[in-house]
Amino acid sequence: MAEELAETDDKAEEQGALAAEPARPEPPLPALLAMPLLRIEGVVKKFGGVRAVDGALLDINAGEFFALLGPSGCGKTTLLRMLAGFETPDEGRILLNGRDIAQVLPHERPVNMMFQNYALFPHLSVRDNIAFGLKRAGMPRAEIKARVAEMVELVKLKGLEKRKPDQLSGGQRQRVALARSLARRPQLLLLDEPLAALDKKLRESTQVELMEVQRRLGMTFIIVTHDQEEAMTVADRIGVMNAGRLEQVASPRELYEAPGSRWIAEFVGDINLFEGNMQSRELNRLTIATRDAGALAVAEPRNPVGKTDVAVAIRPEKVKLSRRGPVVDAINAHAVNRLEGVVADVGYLGGTTTYKVKLASGAMLRCSMANTTRLDVDAYGLGQHVVAWFTPDDCVVLEQ
Repeated sequence: MAEELAETDDKAEEQGALAAEPARPEPPLPALLAMPLLRIEGVVKKFGGVRAVDGALLDINAGEFFALLGPSGCGKTTLLRMLAGFETPDEGRILLNGRDIAQVLPHERPVNMMFQNYALFPHLSVRDNIAFGLKRAGMPRAEIKARVAEMVELVKLKGLEKRKPDQLSGGQRQRVALARSLARRPQLLLLDEPLAALDKKLRESTQVELMEVQRRLGMTFIIVTHDQEEAMTVADRIGVMNAGRLEQVASPRELYEAPGSRWIAEFVGDINLFEGNMQSRELNRLTIATRDAGALAVAEPRNPVGKTDVAVAIRPEKVKLSRRGPVVDAINAHAVNRLEGVVADVGYLGGTTTYKVKLASGAMLRCSMANTTRLDVDAYGLGQHVVAWFTPDDCVVLEQ
């Protein structure tokens, strides 16, 4: 039994442990200042005839919290495993501080990975789990003790050092796994769905703690998640993957407010889409004739629209509802898009209420409104006639 545990420990360590120093010298300082910490150049990974990762191009800067977001099977975990060294690219390069690590063994690269199931050793205490990689690296006993104490303090586990994993809550086990991953101070920490096993409230609080740890250490984190809210909360930038390709890389705000494609607009958050044709351009406004919402005025996008067939996208929270519509005059009437309809569905979500408004065309317009009063006697009910309105600046034009 002891031999089996030792083999298990060795295997886990082989996959997650780091070499203290890279095998080759680092590039000179001027070169380091000019390059990102991590550069992924045309990386391809095939399984049979399927390209799980298809020509990924990505730069990630030192000290950045980066998220890989996408639906199941999009290739995000495969890309993460290539960064960790558990998969080898069929094409392309992975440069860490200018050095190609695509063929470097996992334990020889300054990268560590925190697994979804935490992979804690059940027979070891919190202290020994955190110290495991340090002992294998040959760190002096006094330094191990100091480093473990530092990690325990960092992840708020003081007083729990002697407990075994089965004596800890899910959130506490997650912190132990994080401390063990950070103990050897990797240049890059990879997190594979690290909060998936936690309940909603614990997941939200742990997200904040994870951000605090990353900022205090100034370390580069890459997290893989299918949870959009999680990615939006923790990440400085997000790379959205679809069918093996990076569809868009942007800040959470830009990704949400200025999606680069129709697929991104539909995948990230809720959205209303109206198919149409561009009719005219005047005073930085486009007029788009839609099948379901009539003529809509839309702010001209920064990038010129090259096609006449387009879609107009409006986020639900940008749509306002009222019984009579906004007060406008002949001068500023063009500054508001006004649609009439009937409330077909109401969803009370505590902080917000969502409405589905059936337009004359039969199309549904979704609206999300904040509940700013405790008992809103003016809330809209099923079957009620309402006016929905939004400004041209609230709209995004997407080419087909």
